[in-house]
Amino acid sequence: MPHSPRFVIINGDDFGFSNGVNQAIIKAHEQGVLTSTSLMVTGDAVEEAIALARTHPNLAVGLHLVLVCGRAILPPSQIPHLVDSMGNFSDSPFQAGLRYQFHAAAREELRQEIRAQLEKFCESGLTLSHVDGHLHLHVHPVVLHILVELAQEFDIRVIRLPSEELGMSLKLDRRRLLTKLVWSAVFGRLRRYGEVLLTSQGIGFAKRVYGLLQTGSMTEEYLLGLVPQIQADLVEIYSHPAVLKDGEPQNGPLGTGELELAALLSEQVRQVLTAKGFEPTNFLKVTRL
Repeated sequence: MPHSPRFVIINGDDFGFSNGVNQAIIKAHEQGVLTSTSLMVTGDAVEEAIALARTHPNLAVGLHLVLVCGRAILPPSQIPHLVDSMGNFSDSPFQAGLRYQFHAAAREELRQEIRAQLEKFCESGLTLSHVDGHLHLHVHPVVLHILVELAQEFDIRVIRLPSEELGMSLKLDRRRLLTKLVWSAVFGRLRRYGEVLLTSQGIGFAKRVYGLLQTGSMTEEYLLGLVPQIQADLVEIYSHPAVLKDGEPQNGPLGTGELELAALLSEQVRQVLTAKGFEPTNFLKVTRL
């Protein structure tokens, strides 16, 4: 019997965060297995990222929605319940999530800011591949509902819903055990909620999304152990590649971005993807979600 086709989207998050992140994502796309990226429209290097994306038409670009640990598009005077006087969101996903859930004024401002970030993406002239979010706050039920409400207007066809097997992750790397247990439980429930909501609205999502439980450690070794165990035939693997630059902020623990870039450039990773029947693609090309 012929095998069913298998597809893998390899995504680099935080495009536009810094020159070092931009360089890493483009290098991983040109020389490695990266097929997709997610743009921070509030990032310090967003204009450079947009220019790079325009010259790399095979690189799919989605929106990396920033609602925590970052800067807003709208001025503080418009969204005083979301940001401080400098326009920065809370650095605590837990506190931000509680506010978005229970503060009516914050929820209305949240809707305005999400719209503003989507509009900023549209102004770039790039085609929106998908939507995901910084620290995955986009799967918060309030945020997800707003995205669904705006989906038709902004042609949102795919939203990331983290989904990976805890046992598989622990078999490969048992570090940060408690964190993995908590995140698996929390995001497992959010995934189930999101599946029902997105399916009801005809919005797509990958069957499995790998990266959450191994944030900052999506190394060559980990990917070489992960890929042969994947059972789903439509998966997203995401990481945070970066090149270290003097004077630039880091989007992860020191050195992790370069390790994750090396994994995306690995010929062995490319070979194991091919051996397991995966065709590298992106969400703009995939029709079966």
